[in-house]
Amino acid sequence: MTAQRSPSARQRRLAAVLRGLRKEKGMSRETVAELMGCSAPTITRIEAATVGARIADVTMLLEIYEVPAHTREVLLQLARDARKRGWWDKLSDTIPEYFQSYVGLEEDASSITGYETEYVPGLFQTEEYARAIMSAEPALPSEEELALSLAIRMKRQEVLKSAYPPEMWMVLNEAVIRRAVGEEGLMHRQLRHLHELSSQNSINIQVLPFSSGAHPAMNGGFSILKFPKLSDPDVVYLEYWRGSIYLEEPHDVNAYNRLFDHLRARALGPDQTRRLIEQVTGGTR
Repeated sequence: MTAQRSPSARQRRLAAVLRGLRKEKGMSRETVAELMGCSAPTITRIEAATVGARIADVTMLLEIYEVPAHTREVLLQLARDARKRGWWDKLSDTIPEYFQSYVGLEEDASSITGYETEYVPGLFQTEEYARAIMSAEPALPSEEELALSLAIRMKRQEVLKSAYPPEMWMVLNEAVIRRAVGEEGLMHRQLRHLHELSSQNSINIQVLPFSSGAHPAMNGGFSILKFPKLSDPDVVYLEYWRGSIYLEEPHDVNAYNRLFDHLRARALGPDQTRRLIEQVTGGTR
């Protein structure tokens, strides 16, 4: 598989700015491409952040759009920052292609909210629980592949211990804490870890109990990522087996924000959730 860099929030911000500048000038992608001496699909890829924009290309685009000098330098610095590589880029050959973008966005997110239907979210998993989940795949990975995948998952969790961790608010279906993954002791330790995480100021965990009956997210889980800069559009991430979908249109993001509000309103409160986890484990000590 060819290495493919994950777009960070900075890349997406730069892409959105360049797209906006072109539209403000009333220019088509074809016209800009002709002035740049490249193809229209190249402009499309730059504006969609599917490729990293070269500094020379950004410089030329800013000249075409007649951007003032003081603004131009700010955007060129953004372009330079956007090209900085994250730890995940070095491992792009081992991270599933559909998940690469998410890892880059997760690292930059200031807030992650969402709903999980079947298992503990990756950022909250213990290593042994993650191993059991990965080992349930139809095609068992080799021990080397498994070790690398586990290392990546544990590396992702470092964001929760950073100086500015993202605000996490997750609603978990009751099946997540009831489903026995691995041997009994393993699941007990995972739930204890979940209980400990739920006591952190930056993490809110709620369980949606079976008693809540039918609810509006019965077709699957999702994550909503928000970023420090208001200019960075929120992203809804939907994952299915061997693939994923990213939604950025405001009406889609707003719909999922409303959906999340409905779920957390129906879920047990954080304190009730901790008590339920204690009940399931027979106590967390």
